[in-house]
Amino acid sequence: MPFVTRYSEPKLTPAQKAIHFVWDLLKVVCVSLAIIIPVRYFLIQPFYVKGASMEPSFFDHEYLIIDEIGYRFGEPKRGDIVVFKYPKDPSLYFIKRIIGLPGETVEIADSKVYIHPAEPGAPKFILDEENYLSSEVNTFGNKTWVLGADDYYVLGDNRESSLDSRTFGPVFRELIVGKVWFRGWPVARVGLFPSVKYE
Repeated sequence: MPFVTRYSEPKLTPAQKAIHFVWDLLKVVCVSLAIIIPVRYFLIQPFYVKGASMEPSFFDHEYLIIDEIGYRFGEPKRGDIVVFKYPKDPSLYFIKRIIGLPGETVEIADSKVYIHPAEPGAPKFILDEENYLSSEVNTFGNKTWVLGADDYYVLGDNRESSLDSRTFGPVFRELIVGKVWFRGWPVARVGLFPSVKYE
């Protein structure tokens, strides 16, 4: 007649229990690192907003998640809000909006931003920024910048309080870390952050 008995753990000494605990802990840590490290360094990365240069899109002390993998399969687009390494000191990270794309000419005049397309003969146009700038915002600085094949022109949404391409010039593609994907703090403003679509 078949029968079963209750399984009982073999009795371990305190030293053996300690070794088993440490071994289980190491396995958990290794599995966690195998998941977290690729995500942290190759897919998404957290950033903390400091300053007012992107108001009202982002305010001081907001917590953001940056999509790093998207630009491995596609190029940055006009309107994307990106985190990049400051060209004059790559140890610092800035957050700005992409305004000008490679090969274009960006002209700032009379508080407006004009884009001269890269295509020969294409007419210049005034950049429509009403989706993210209030009508009171002025883009100071009468300048024209011809962008190279790897250059992006970036501006802060709070133009009067922003250190951006008007001062330090375009940002090279290799300095762009990723684009803003998700706002995680404050709770009242949590959510995905889509790119601006231009007509």
